[in-house]
Amino acid sequence: MTTIEERTGAGVSFGLTDEQKALRDLAHDFAEREIRPKEQEYDEHSTHPAEVIAKAHELGLMNVHIPRAYGGLELGAFEGMLIGEELCWGCSGIGTAIAAAGLGHGPVILAGTEEQKQTWLPPLVDEVVLSSFALTEPNAGSDVSGIQTTAVRHGDEYVLNGSKMFITNAGYAAWFTVFASTDRSKGHRGLTAFIVPADADGVVVDRHLDKMGQRATDTSALSFQDVRVPAANRLGEEGEGFKIAMKTLDFTRPGTAIGAVGVARAAFERAAQYSKERVQFGMPIAMNQGVNFLIADMATKIEAARLLCWQAAWMIDNGLRATLQSSYAKRFAADTCMEVTTDAVQIFGGYGYMKEYPVEKLMRDAKLFQIYEGTSQIQRLVIARELLMPRD
Repeated sequence: MTTIEERTGAGVSFGLTDEQKALRDLAHDFAEREIRPKEQEYDEHSTHPAEVIAKAHELGLMNVHIPRAYGGLELGAFEGMLIGEELCWGCSGIGTAIAAAGLGHGPVILAGTEEQKQTWLPPLVDEVVLSSFALTEPNAGSDVSGIQTTAVRHGDEYVLNGSKMFITNAGYAAWFTVFASTDRSKGHRGLTAFIVPADADGVVVDRHLDKMGQRATDTSALSFQDVRVPAANRLGEEGEGFKIAMKTLDFTRPGTAIGAVGVARAAFERAAQYSKERVQFGMPIAMNQGVNFLIADMATKIEAARLLCWQAAWMIDNGLRATLQSSYAKRFAADTCMEVTTDAVQIFGGYGYMKEYPVEKLMRDAKLFQIYEGTSQIQRLVIARELLMPRD
């Protein structure tokens, strides 16, 4: 197997350009000023952060990967990660609500025709419009071959029937990228992707789902009842839906992983500060080896997780296949986030278990990173497949 360096002939720098530093600082300041003051209230009431989303859109912190030809900034995966870490450092529920729009329209950027891109992408830049990625179903999560939503062609239209589950921003989206089967006998090879307006007849947002964590992000169940979709809204050819979905997730997984890094970093910072302030037996608990070893391990794992995310994004931006590295990043960052936030609660002790202290929320938020966009177990399957059956 050839190495990355052999394929590109390029060295690696861990320094950020002045523009990247400015972008990160902009996102950090926004998170500190606009997100953190609202995170507790929005979490408690599971509030859709419409006001914060609008401000993020105005600052250019949304839809950052849309090409310049359609009015966007055309930032790379790496720059998107710099933004994502800071937003999720502020609050991963609000940060996910902002970032998930990119997952919704990602398939259009990757697989859309010129006409489709001209139709669907510029409005996202011009105004606050959300899109959603509708893949998961009540009985088909990790196993997309089990998708039961169907799309049957009738002349110049397809008729969609079925349901989706755990769809981010579904209750506030203007349109969805929906994956449906045009040939159930072919399993995942029979999946096809469609752009479906939310106001089309037969599209129903069934219910808002009440989550344990990341509660500021709307997650809803969705159904399609004889929904007529023009054939012009099909992305790619029939049967290419699985490929489009996987390419989209390869691109977005480092961005999801860096959100976990942001949450872990927030927990680490709060735990480290508390350990210096909390006095027991006449000295700060940070002086106890049982605590400062936890702090050291937390910091080390966060740095390692960030570097995995950076590597995956760098590969994507350099046109390299990053399936393995994206799964490395997602698996390690998600599990690290869960470990770090759990340890942060431990450092806070009884106070950490109380809702009035911030690490309780961070621990609840962390769990979802091990589940969505491919569970940690699925990431291990992908990693094993890539290592044992490599595609050169």
